Order: sequence, then C-alpha cells, then structure tokens
Amino acid sequence: MPVRQLDPVLVDRIAAGEVVERPASAVKELVENALDAGAWRIEVAIEQGGRKLIRVVDDGAGMTAADLTLAVERHATSKLPDGDLSNIGTLGFRGEALPSIGSVARLEIFTRPADAPNGHSIRVDEGLKRPVAPAAHPPGTRIEVRDLFAATPARLKFLKSDRAEAQAVADVVKRLAMAHPQVRFALSGDNLTSLEYAACPAGPEGWLTRIGQVMGREFQDNALRVDAEREDFRLTGFAGLPTYHRANSQAQYLFVNGRPVRDRLLHGAVRGAYMDYLPSDRHPALALFIDCDPHQVDVNVHPAKAEVRFRDPSLVRGLIVGALKQTLAAALHRASTTGGTRTLDTLARRNVSPGKYPAPPPAHWDWRASPAAPTGFGENAQASFAPPPAADTRAHETPAAPDLLDTPLGAARTQLHDTYIVAQTRDGVVIVDQHAAHERLVYERLKKQRDAAGVARQLLLIPIVVELDGADVDRLLENAAALAGLGLAIESFGPGAVAVSEAPALLKDADIGRLVRDVADTLAETGAALSLEKKIDHVLATMACHHSVRAGRRLTGEEMNALLREMEATPGSGQCNHGRPTYVELKLSDVERLFGRR
Repeated sequence: MPVRQLDPVLVDRIAAGEVVERPASAVKELVENALDAGAWRIEVAIEQGGRKLIRVVDDGAGMTAADLTLAVERHATSKLPDGDLSNIGTLGFRGEALPSIGSVARLEIFTRPADAPNGHSIRVDEGLKRPVAPAAHPPGTRIEVRDLFAATPARLKFLKSDRAEAQAVADVVKRLAMAHPQVRFALSGDNLTSLEYAACPAGPEGWLTRIGQVMGREFQDNALRVDAEREDFRLTGFAGLPTYHRANSQAQYLFVNGRPVRDRLLHGAVRGAYMDYLPSDRHPALALFIDCDPHQVDVNVHPAKAEVRFRDPSLVRGLIVGALKQTLAAALHRASTTGGTRTLDTLARRNVSPGKYPAPPPAHWDWRASPAAPTGFGENAQASFAPPPAADTRAHETPAAPDLLDTPLGAARTQLHDTYIVAQTRDGVVIVDQHAAHERLVYERLKKQRDAAGVARQLLLIPIVVELDGADVDRLLENAAALAGLGLAIESFGPGAVAVSEAPALLKDADIGRLVRDVADTLAETGAALSLEKKIDHVLATMACHHSVRAGRRLTGEEMNALLREMEATPGSGQCNHGRPTYVELKLSDVERLFGRR
C-alpha cells in the first residue's frame, strides 16, 4: 500500500483526539486561554454536558482581526514569544486547541480588544474556516462550541452520561478557580448545580476563601496553612487535619505554576507525608501550589497538560513531604471539628424516631409545674441524689482550676467506664479515649528517642524465647539490625524460635512474647515493597500499643490532667497510630441546641 499525505482536516481531527478527549477538555483549553488573556471575569455555560453547547465568555485582552485569523490555524499561538519551549509562563502553549475543536465541531469566536472601535468574528464548521467578519461585541472574547464531535460521531460513543460529563466540566472549573482566586468564575447549565465564585482579595486569606468556596466551609475550619521554600521551589497552600480525611483522593488539588495537575510523584509525596497519621484506606484533603522557575519543570509531556516532569523530582518530593510533616507536627493535638458534629448527629439519631423530630418546649413552659418534676432540686447541690453516681468522679474532689479551663483540652472532671476521660473547657466538653491518646504519646516518645540516639534498651535478666512460624522467624532475623536500633535485640534460637535479650526500656512491663509476635505480624503485613524507614515506623506503632494505658484502667484526677497536658504538647496527638481521633469536643452551644435550649 503506497504512502500518502493525510488531508489537513483529517490531521486536525486526529490532533483533536489527543487534545479534546471530552467536553471538559475543551472547557479547560478555553478557560485557560481566557486566563492567559488576563481576564478578571469568566463565565461558562454548557448544554447536554457540553455535547450540544459550550460557551466561554471573558473580559480579557481580546484579539485583532489578524490575530483571529491565525488563532484557528494549527501551531499558531501567542504564548511562546521567543519560541523557547523550556520557558513557558502561561497555562496553554500547544497552539492546537482552537483548530482541533473547530475540526470536530462548529466553532464561533467573537472578540474585541479594549482599544478597538469594533470587534470581529470567525466561524469554523467541522474544519471549514469562514472569513473573518466585523461584529458588535464588548471588550473581551466569547467562544461558542456547538455539536461537539459531530464530525467524528464514533467519539460520542465513548462519552459518559450528560450528568457525568457536566460534573467533569464542573471539576475543571473548580480546579482553575482555585488556582486563580482574584478572578470571578461562573458556571451554569443543565445536569449540574450552578457555580458562582466571587473574586477574592490577594494574600493567604483570600486564597483560603476561594478554597473554601470550592471545598466547603468544613475544610476552611480544618485547614492548616503550608508555606515552605527550598532552592528554586516554593510550596504554599492549605492541608487538612489528618482526622479530616476522605475515602478517595478526589479532594486533593495540586497545582504547578497555576496549572492544575494530576501527577503521581506529587500524590505519592502527599501520601508519604500523611502515612504516619492516616489509615491505609483513607486520603487527606488539601490544596497545594508549587511555584518555580519555568526552566525547572517540563509542562509539555502530556497532550492535555495534565502531567508535568520536574528537573529534580527528589527535591520536589522532599519539599512536599518535609513541609507537610512540619505543618502537621505544629498542629500538635488539633483534631477536626467534624468529630463533635458527628457525635451530636449520632446522639440526635438515637433519640429521635425515624421521621419524627422533637418539638421545642413552649416559651411559657415551667418544669416545676410538670407532674413528672423531680423532687429535691431546690435543695443544696447533689443533695437529691441518694446513691452516688456510678462513674469514677474522683476528679471532682477538688474544683477545676480556672487556668486549666482555659487550656485547649480543659480540666479533667471524671472518667467513664474506666476508658473515657471527660474534661471541661470554658465553652464546652471534651471526651478523650485514654488508650488511643496514650498510644500516640508513647509512639511519639519512641520516635523522638530513635531520632536522637536510638531507643533506650534494657538488658533482660533471662532471655525470653518466643516460638514462631519459620517465615516469621526469617522476617525477624532479616530485620534484626533495624529492630536493635528500636531497642529490641533478637537472635536465632534454633528452628522456629527466637531469643530476646534486650527490650526497649519504655516497654519494660510489656508482654515481650506477645510484642515479638505482633512485630512479626507487622513485618508480614508491610511486605517487601515498603521502605525500611516506614517499616520501622509501623514497628514503633506496634510497640507503643503495648505500653499504652489500656481501656479499663482507672486513673486519678492528676493522671487524667497530666495526660491532657501531654496531649497538648505532643505532635499528632489528635489521632492515634491507626488514624482514629483521640478525642471529640462538644461546644456548649451545640449541646444546648441538642436539648432544644437554642
């Protein structure tokens, strides 16, 4: 079969398959063009998920008649003034978006520069270009794309439902809006909830406001500011608290020089930074922005510009991991505000029958007139209770110190079921899981010892022999050097057994045999793919669990308050080693609302 030159229109349609995968891809290209044109207001409208209509209107610089003629030609762009592909300072640069869209749809562009007396328009019908004509139009540009993929109907079969395509468009607009908070964005159309993001002021507060517009008020309340710099890279943004997590990574928004990206290197760095705080099946929520010299990153590695390649990827990964770990450690005991909300919702569901809601008491209601009014409430405090309460109330033996009430976790007032510490703050109540909290404290203490000079060890008077499966013995002996650095000295003791001659001093009262078996299980679970450092962290978490204050152990008031104070000073104490919250806080106003007082 002879070789032949492809028709230019067919070439454009092939290129469209790379650039315009779905309606959301076209919206992304057009909105990025508007941002590169300096627009401060961008409006997007779609019909039938973008198949029937995509309209993007902006107030940017606009184009002259000569620019408009070239804009719909292949490999024509205003974004590479010097032709240097390593110095790209704009969002779009390929020069294929408009001709590619015009080759598979009906494309119409209306534009006018601010200093021009009138505007111009051009139309491209499935690759056929019409001449430029004068048109009445305000300063800026309006682009309309109708009947997308009409020229390539086979592509329509691969599109999802109108609702799914509309949601993909909404996601594109949200990501671009987050990267440009000073620009007003609006999105309307069928099969989606209309969006309108007002322009936000410059600076971190304005950025957080825009992120809150996209990710919701809850994220704003549970976000930690990130700001770090290393060599030619700067990392800014906001990271969610570890206890504010999601079932997938959809709430992770990553940007490089204002460009939304989905990059495995960046997502892997985020995962590594949160590994010490989150369960393996949960994902953090965050919005991070990397700014660097354009020469340090290649944004030309993907037709849809969704991936990037850094000149020094290890530097970028180290910056993200280090900055996030430092930010999370500085949060100390903070846990997400959603814990209290979930608690109140649970209480409300358990006390209200399905379909029924408690009616608030009438304004004139007086409990003293009720036939069920309890007797003795007019006497001295607690005089009406003949038997003492069942909970351990030894913390009530002395009044709560006023200075403790002003601390973040308050003053311990009682212990319930020998498991939960109830503390009082100025404006609420804190409930602490004593085992989960102490487990995290011991874990952080062990890590600090390891990083300083190795975990302190104690020589056992008589070595303890632990019988294990042959595979577990092999795993323990293979990691013996690393375990020795954690204070656990293990050596072979014949087939199917190991001997423990030294144990961490902090775990001197632990069941060593059970500890060794749990460590073997941890090594089996982590597998060979996990790095040695991460394996060690898992082992340390297992050791910490053995030394923690167990549920069912009674604590004195002094012990409870000491635990609260140590939590306030320990990084990551808002969640245990397994990613569960160590405490929930209920504001007094929320409790009053639960009882109909507000």
